[in-house]
Amino acid sequence: MSASGGTRAIVAALGANLAIAVSKFVAFLFSGSSSMLAEAVHSLADSGNQFLLLLGGKKAQREATPQHPFGYGRERYIYAFLVSIVLFSVGGMFAVYEGYEKIRHPHELENWYWPVGVLVFAIIAEGFSFRTAIRESNELRGKLSWTQFIRRAKAPELPVVLLEDFGALIGLVLALGGVGLALITGDGIWDGIGTLCIGLLLILIALVLAAETKSLLLGEAAGVDDVKKVEAAIVDGNTVTGIIHMRTLHLGPEELLIAAKIAVQHDDTAAEVAHAINAAEARIREAVPIARVIYLEPDIYSEAEAAKGADREATPGGPAPTQPTGH
Repeated sequence: MSASGGTRAIVAALGANLAIAVSKFVAFLFSGSSSMLAEAVHSLADSGNQFLLLLGGKKAQREATPQHPFGYGRERYIYAFLVSIVLFSVGGMFAVYEGYEKIRHPHELENWYWPVGVLVFAIIAEGFSFRTAIRESNELRGKLSWTQFIRRAKAPELPVVLLEDFGALIGLVLALGGVGLALITGDGIWDGIGTLCIGLLLILIALVLAAETKSLLLGEAAGVDDVKKVEAAIVDGNTVTGIIHMRTLHLGPEELLIAAKIAVQHDDTAAEVAHAINAAEARIREAVPIARVIYLEPDIYSEAEAAKGADREATPGGPAPTQPTGH
């Protein structure tokens, strides 16, 4: 996933959220609407989240060090996980508390045209941000559905912005509904109910983001298409006759580690094997440019050893059930 595409979406969302946050705070001061206050804090939290994503992208560009030999690519995952925490605590829990308090102690809205006008403006601004995120994502998701794209994306920025903007638009509609019902009925409890719904929505989105970024932090394998490309690139049909087993791991959104035990002919010389490994690495990098770290271990394929299956003690967590085993 392109880092530049994610950055464009983040900057668009940041600009929209800062403008919206200011307008919502102004509307809250003039109207006393708890929905407006919850939405203002939501937009402020989203702005902070975009700063976190930009900071994570910057820190991830640092060069590898002896202490961190594989670099800092996972910084982007860490900061995306922090976004989910901020969204849950600052956005979701605050809105739930405000909604609960407004339901317990409802009061009439003042200067209703302020929240209504700001909400209409916010829907337009968030729609622009959401449109930018959709356009950048469409360049990368291919034939994947939106759910598949969010679940499979290795770069966290676009899925985060997509979910934030989607949640913001729904939250604005809920806020508009709460304010509208409070004006129609003259009962401020509807404003509180709208605020409570916004909080529950933000908590749900935060939990989805936390689950997805947790998976990336634990370490995800390459996508199915990239795995197929790597497998096809390793085997040359001459010196390298097959793959005994292979593991892949994303060190960052655009950094892939590949470790494989490859089958070679029993009568090949060391020079021939070394040449074949170097050629295989070159083919892998040509087929999958994000393959930055490659370890290929030559071995002699044995049907008898393959029949025994993989050694679970030699593989952290045990072998993946869908991967080929053997020796």
